[in-house]
Amino acid sequence: MTSVDNDSFPQPADRTEPAPADPAIGWFTALSGILRSGAVFILLALLVIGFTAAQPAFININNLMSILQAVSVVAILGAGVTVTLAVGGFDLSIGAVAASSVMAASYAMIVWRLDAYATVPLVLAFGAAIGLINAFIIVRLRVPDLLATLSMMFLLSGLQLIPTAGRSISSGLILPDGSKAAGSYDPHFMLIGRYNLFGTVPVSVVLMILVALVLFVLTERTRIGRLLFATGGNEVATRLAGASTTRLKTLAYVISGTLASLGGIVIAARVGRGDVSSGGSLLMDAVAASLIGFAVLGLRRPNVLGTIAGAVFVGVLLNGLTMLNAPYYTQDFVKGAVLVGALALTYGLGRNGER
Repeated sequence: MTSVDNDSFPQPADRTEPAPADPAIGWFTALSGILRSGAVFILLALLVIGFTAAQPAFININNLMSILQAVSVVAILGAGVTVTLAVGGFDLSIGAVAASSVMAASYAMIVWRLDAYATVPLVLAFGAAIGLINAFIIVRLRVPDLLATLSMMFLLSGLQLIPTAGRSISSGLILPDGSKAAGSYDPHFMLIGRYNLFGTVPVSVVLMILVALVLFVLTERTRIGRLLFATGGNEVATRLAGASTTRLKTLAYVISGTLASLGGIVIAARVGRGDVSSGGSLLMDAVAASLIGFAVLGLRRPNVLGTIAGAVFVGVLLNGLTMLNAPYYTQDFVKGAVLVGALALTYGLGRNGER
C-alpha cells in the first residue's frame, strides 16, 4: 500500500478574518452622505427655523406664498437653463428673452389692442422662435453656445427698445410717430400675475409647479430625457447610438426660450406695464438657481427639482433678511456665504468620501 504525500495536494489557503469595521468610520460615512445629499434642504430648514424664531410672522402662510410668488419667475427661467445644461450648453439670453417678452406682451395689448387669448400664444411663440434661432446658430453655424446666446442677449436688449424709442409701455403711450396708443392691459391677462387660487395660491406659483412637474417627467422619466443627458455627457457617443443630437439641442433651446417668455408673461401680468428695466437681474438669479440644483440630493448634475429648490432657498434667505431689516448691501454677501457653504458640503464631503 502506497502512502499518499499530503504535500502533493493543494492546501487550502490561510483565511484571515477581516478586521472589524470601525464604527466611527461608519458613522462618519453615513453622516457625510446625509450632509452631501441634503445640504441645501438642511440649510433651508435651519433658515426657516431661525427666521421664524427671530420673526414669527415669517412662517405665516401669506408670507410663504409671497416667497413662492417672488421666486416663481426665477424658477421657471432656471428650469429652462437646466435643460440647456443637460445637453452640455448654456443659455445666457434668458433674461433678455424674458424682458423682451414683457415688452412684447405690453406692445401687443396696448398698441395692437390684442386680448389675453391672442397675446399669450404670440409671446410664447416669440420665445420659441428665439430658441430656434439660438439652436440654429449653435448647431448649424457651430458658434459656441456662450457666444451665440450672449450675442442674442445684446441683440434683444437693444431690439426691445426700438418700437417705443426706449420708453416703457403703458396706457396712453406716445409712439415715435406722434400717435397715441389706445389699447390697455386685458384684465384676464392680469389674472396670471395677480390672481390667487382658493384665495391663497398665486397663479404664478401654480405655473412654476406645473413647469417643474412636466420637465421632471420629461428629463427623468422618458427616453428623450435620457438622451438629453447623454448628449451633454458624450455627444459623439450619443450620435453614434443613433440619436439626433441636433434635434435634442434644438429642443433644449426651444424649451429654454419658451419658458423665458412664460416668465416674461408673468412679470408683465404682475406689474401691468412694459418696463424697459425689467429682467435686469433675472439671468444671474436663474443661473444661480440652476447651479445650486447640482447640489440637491448630491446628484451633481442639472436637475429641474434641484433648480426649483435652489430658487426657493434663495427666496427664503432674501425674504428673511428683509424681514429682519438687514441692510440691503449685506444681503448679497450673506446669500453668497450661505450658498458657498451648501456647495462646499455637497462637493467637499463627496470628494473626501471618494478618496
